[in-house]
Amino acid sequence: MKAKYVTCDVFTDRRFGGNQLAVFPDAREIGPALMPKIAREFNFSETTFVLPPSDPRHTARVRIFTPGGELQFAGHPTVGTAHVLAATGAVTLTGAETRIVLEEGVGPVPVTIRSASGVPEFAQLTAAKLPEVGPPPPATEVLAAMLSLSPNDLAGGEMRPESVSCGTPFLFVPLRDRAAVARARIKLDLWESALRRYVTNMVFVFALDGERPNSDVRARMFAPGISVPEDPATGSACVALGGYLAARDPRFDGTLRWIVEQGFEMGRPSILEVEADKKSGKITAARVGGRTVLVCDGVMEL
Repeated sequence: MKAKYVTCDVFTDRRFGGNQLAVFPDAREIGPALMPKIAREFNFSETTFVLPPSDPRHTARVRIFTPGGELQFAGHPTVGTAHVLAATGAVTLTGAETRIVLEEGVGPVPVTIRSASGVPEFAQLTAAKLPEVGPPPPATEVLAAMLSLSPNDLAGGEMRPESVSCGTPFLFVPLRDRAAVARARIKLDLWESALRRYVTNMVFVFALDGERPNSDVRARMFAPGISVPEDPATGSACVALGGYLAARDPRFDGTLRWIVEQGFEMGRPSILEVEADKKSGKITAARVGGRTVLVCDGVMEL
């Protein structure tokens, strides 16, 4: 059997930046047991397999695999898969904005695809679940040591470490500046002991200190537990970051926006556009979007 695939770079406007993704636009003949093996073969952060939807009102069902296993929700695979489906004609563009729904383990995920002259340019997902705060994390001193930092490198105050999930939980560790973000290194033994029994072992460090003039946040994400030592761009984390930041923002109503830089330390610069809606002080929606660039297509012998 031959299975067609497309690779792309997500959350970037140029090849060889952003986060790599392999997409199998028609995975109906790929057995579930093969999917994790294919993901390990590509060894990208994620590989997606597109299947017919369970609900005919939806566009497609998407299964997402890292080299270490399956995810119920992930941002860059959702954004990148939507772009690939539109770019290859599997999704028909209906004008400047095309709205689709992708079924994932977390539930139906709405995606808006923006296009110009019939070409997709930008895709934005809306989180299927509103941000949820998890249990208290390990002590600051423990987290600092785990990240090869000193406790003074952590931001402190209201910007305390906290786990937040929009379907996939992450431990957010705010740092004082992007220099501290750049110095962060996971010590695997301390990471394992600190987070062995915690709700998540995926760690997202960030500072409100962007390098580019229009950026608000510098970030990195470490997930050695799913065979992703560092991720160049993490949409599911950034949409939850919108919840973290919106909860600390004094504004009670309106749409809050942030531009997040990630992957710069890896040589794969990524730009993620994050939004959160608030009404009467409560978060009512969270979104993340960005650009995608097609890189190559091919056929895998199975």
